[in-house]
This record gives sequence, structure tokens and C-alpha cells, in this order.
Amino acid sequence: MERSQLELLMGIALDEASAAPQHGDVPIGAALARIDTGAVLARRHNERERSNDPTAHAEMLALRDAAAALGTWRLDACVLVVTLEPCPMCAGAAVAGRVGLVAFGAADPKAGALGSLYHLGADPRLNHELRVVDGIRTDECSALLTDFFGARRAPRP
Repeated sequence: MERSQLELLMGIALDEASAAPQHGDVPIGAALARIDTGAVLARRHNERERSNDPTAHAEMLALRDAAAALGTWRLDACVLVVTLEPCPMCAGAAVAGRVGLVAFGAADPKAGALGSLYHLGADPRLNHELRVVDGIRTDECSALLTDFFGARRAPRP
């Protein structure tokens, strides 16, 4: 998949991420599309606060929606594009779903599991390895998170 296509898909993920703070969630968004056509199968944002569900990460929700849309859990012909490097749960779900490609914007040095702390996508002990592309529209992805947490930490008048 061309980088320009990944950047377009990241635009969708960024739009999703922008919706999350409206219900108190961290602005992380994901889009899942077919690698061959770029057709979007799912687009979601974090909903942990909204649903009181610790697994309601943008990636998990998008993976579920895409599998339902395709009628299969095997997502090897798909790309998952997410604004923040997936955590161990989400990276593990991408591996379990046999996602063909994961692209992300901002690295996550505290919880990233596709290169920062771990690299679950390249662990030969697991049943599937996935390609990873990082650094897609990193500045925009990072700014969403910085602005969100900055506003939460700002002193209140």
C-alpha cells in the first residue's frame, strides 16, 4: 500500500480521534481498510469512558466492526491505521486477526507494542507476523494527544 493511501486513511483515523474527547475519551482513532482497494471497512475512536469497557480501544472496535463486515475474523487482506502505536492488547488482537499491515502515527514509549516497548508483530514465536509502518502524519497525531492532556492538566481559574 502506498504511503499516500496510508496518509489518507490516517485522515479518517484523525477525524475519529477528534470525536473521542466529546465523551471524555483519549483522542485515539483507527480506520481499517482493504489493502488492495483502500475501501474503508471500519472507523472508530476510543470509547472506554463512554462504555465503561476497558477493551473499548479504537483498534479493538475497528477490528470487531471490520470482521463483522467481512464475515470473517481473518483480516490478512486489511490494513489497520491508528493514530497512536497500539498497546499490547490491540497489537495482540491485530496479530490474532492476522492483519496484513498496521500503520500508526505517534509512537507510544509507555505502552507501544509494535516497536517501542515490544514488537508483537515481529515475534516469530507467535502464529502470525505483521508488517508495520510508523510515522504516518506523526505531528498531527501527537498534537491531538498533547492538546488533550495539556487541557486536562492546565490549572483551572
